[in-house]
Amino acid sequence: MCLGIPGRIVEVTDTENCLAKVDVSGVQRTISVRLLEKDLPQPDDWVLVHVGFAMAKIDEAEALLTLAAVQKLGDAYQDEIEAFDSSSIV
Repeated sequence: MCLGIPGRIVEVTDTENCLAKVDVSGVQRTISVRLLEKDLPQPDDWVLVHVGFAMAKIDEAEALLTLAAVQKLGDAYQDEIEAFDSSSIV
């Protein structure tokens, strides 16, 4: 199962290549924000992350509600966090 999970932008690591470090439930990874290049997220912005891409900006309230909901999925949530933890963009 693949989920879109809210993550908070920690830093924009490469503006030219549209890369940013995001924190998803304590796991930090570099993701592509290219799909949002017309309105690049900045540190502390929340985004919906799916397969290494920020799909949309979301507000903090929506992010926290979504995180609470997906955490209730139990194993599916843990599987997604483990997959995110083991992935990387080079």
